[in-house]
Amino acid sequence: MQAARLHEYTDDMSEALTVEDVEKPEISTSGQIIVEVEGAGWCQTDNHIIEGMWEPYAEQNLPMTLGHENAGSVVEVGDEVTTVEVGDSVICHPVRTCGQCRACRLGNDMYCENGAFSGLDTDGGFAEYLLTSERSAIKLDDIDPVDIAPHADAGITAYHASKKAVDELVPGNYCVLIGIGGLGHIGLQAVEAMSAARTIAVDIKDDALELAERLGADFTVNSGDENVADAITDITDGAGGTQVLDFVGADSTTNLAPDIVSPGGDHHIVGYGGHVHRPSQDLVDGEFSYQGNLVGTYTELQELIALVEQGEMHLTTTQYDLDEINKVAEKLERNEIEGRAVIRP
Repeated sequence: MQAARLHEYTDDMSEALTVEDVEKPEISTSGQIIVEVEGAGWCQTDNHIIEGMWEPYAEQNLPMTLGHENAGSVVEVGDEVTTVEVGDSVICHPVRTCGQCRACRLGNDMYCENGAFSGLDTDGGFAEYLLTSERSAIKLDDIDPVDIAPHADAGITAYHASKKAVDELVPGNYCVLIGIGGLGHIGLQAVEAMSAARTIAVDIKDDALELAERLGADFTVNSGDENVADAITDITDGAGGTQVLDFVGADSTTNLAPDIVSPGGDHHIVGYGGHVHRPSQDLVDGEFSYQGNLVGTYTELQELIALVEQGEMHLTTTQYDLDEINKVAEKLERNEIEGRAVIRP
């Protein structure tokens, strides 16, 4: 089968992955399934994996097939698989979990002690076929797997962070969303669907802010034209954002927290690549918190799919063939993709 493989870490996205013939995966345990991949979302994390940013955090044996946002049709099942069958359309949670460790039993799939993460530490879905587990698959009814594939990671990551934020939001509060791109436009819809708080969308691109307005944002701020802290102060009459969802995670955005987060609020870091460099007194004085967000749980992916089925969530996507994969990596590096890119192997 054809697969896009990472052979060595590089900053040159033009030759990042090599499309080559590899053996089709085979089922080796009774709970595994094989999915014919119809759509695999390209994520900023894929660029970071290519750059070697994840190498200190995950054991990666190169060459490896990337792709952790996968959806398609089940073509083979293990002997004990009961919840899906051949022919079912499914979306796949990126973490293949054991179901037996303490984290799994508590429902915290992303902390599985024995897990494997498709496209991060084991072969993923930038290929014709994906080996995964029954525990990772969610059946899709009347939803195109290609259209929904990015929800497997971008969607649940944005939803996971937004759900935590919504728990702390009440009518009259403000929620600030920084970066209305691939994750941010999902997070905005999640907050709008689950909260009565007023939303402030921040981005450097006018087309991203226009998208935010179409998706229901109450206010928009162009960070290239305005001082973000001053703009949020004006909009909120000095109250700030009770919850801030940072889908960029650069030094310039994490640095905003003391000036834009309400006392006792949270600055959720969803995007990453930057650092947190603030005096500890800022946190004491503002009594705000920085919160990290890692993927989401299997049940949160189920909840997100329910929102899609109810018409509350819409993805902006562009489709590409497998042999265009390095073109996609370059375009994302240059911030030229609106919404999410989906590879069709």
